[in-house]
Amino acid sequence: MRMRPTLSWTPTVDLPPGTTDLGPVVDALSTGGVLVLSGAGISTESGIPDYRGKDGSLTRHTPMTYQDFTGSAHARRRYWARSHLGWRTFGRALPNAGHLAVAAYARHAHLAGVITQNVDGLHQAAGSEDVVELHGSLDRVVCLSCGAFSARRDLARRLEAENPGFDPVAAGINPDGDADLTDAQVGDFRVVPCAGCGGVLKPDVVFFGEAVPPQRVEHCRRLVREASSLLVLGSSLTVMSGLRFVRQAHQEGTPVLIVNQDPTRGDPHALTRVALPLGPALTAVARRLGIPDDDGPVD
Repeated sequence: MRMRPTLSWTPTVDLPPGTTDLGPVVDALSTGGVLVLSGAGISTESGIPDYRGKDGSLTRHTPMTYQDFTGSAHARRRYWARSHLGWRTFGRALPNAGHLAVAAYARHAHLAGVITQNVDGLHQAAGSEDVVELHGSLDRVVCLSCGAFSARRDLARRLEAENPGFDPVAAGINPDGDADLTDAQVGDFRVVPCAGCGGVLKPDVVFFGEAVPPQRVEHCRRLVREASSLLVLGSSLTVMSGLRFVRQAHQEGTPVLIVNQDPTRGDPHALTRVALPLGPALTAVARRLGIPDDDGPVD
């Protein structure tokens, strides 16, 4: 029997308080070779809520799990109705100052790479290259039968055609692109199959309870081994998919720095945790690194 995924975390020991001193972050980036690990918190300023902050989506919403999605046609109908509506808003989100600052760090040779736990594509939209999407991306769809990939925009057109007039008002949008709808609002929403083989379609993202592909994990582990330091941005590190890289860095003697307003599960392994809003903090770091305000991305 498979365990339900970890959705919350409560500290069992007293953690050191966060600081407002950006100095250690500036110092780490000044040496170059920094690997960024970003989470949902970096996208909140783009209008996409995080999972576990004070207004996080887990206060009102339980994310879809892989087991539920693959095991229930009803769950898939509910997911695709909510995701189809959410995609309209989610797909229009723009990168914010945090994403733009990270892209600027890379252009000025301060970074070794970016691993993101997010599925929103905003790092790439900001200009970051070679981003490792740890949990996949919502702009792709995969067939669970034949393995074929397709563009989310193509699926959106097919779902629009099958569900004319579907336009309920959602109570909110979640970090996975899922809109908050009641069962009554979902109604008899029609799900479409794979256009090639008729199989079940799934977004190319790692659901809660699903394993990250081993090759992707090993690639990330190699990036951690080669980095001068690991900079965590906007992640509570509650789930093991991200926390394992913090633990790896700590075990290998690689400094870990965290910018997150709330305590994280990685705090015991970190040199510092800066408790400041990400956009202003990362923009301030860019300026202290000498990156000009008119360097394209940074306001």
